[in-house]
Amino acid sequence: EDDFVESGGGSVQAGGSLRLSCIFSGATFKVQSMGWWRQAPGQEREGVGCADTVGSTYYGESVKNRFTIGKDNTQNTLYLSMHDLNSEDSAMYYCAADHRPCVTVRWARGRFYRWGEGSQVTVSS
Repeated sequence: EDDFVESGGGSVQAGGSLRLSCIFSGATFKVQSMGWWRQAPGQEREGVGCADTVGSTYYGESVKNRFTIGKDNTQNTLYLSMHDLNSEDSAMYYCAADHRPCVTVRWARGRFYRWGEGSQVTVSS
């Protein structure tokens, strides 16, 4: 049964770094893409990035050059390395998976098939 195990969230001071991990286990479909989304209180959801088995990786504009996505296709595991964090990065971060490549999923619109419960990231100034 589809199940996400997300870890690595927490609190950090501005300018610091965190690494999130997401393991998608028991997949009932062949996973072709996994991605990250985030949502802060009172804010709209925002696409952080997506990586797929065809070798494509995409990032949202606000995290480019600061965040890096890593993916282990054999283990359906996704990582998010976050650097130079600021208060605007504070949010609940959600991991997601789909049976289609990132472009087909329209990852920036959050059209993933399955979603995790989320990991909280808090950046203090």
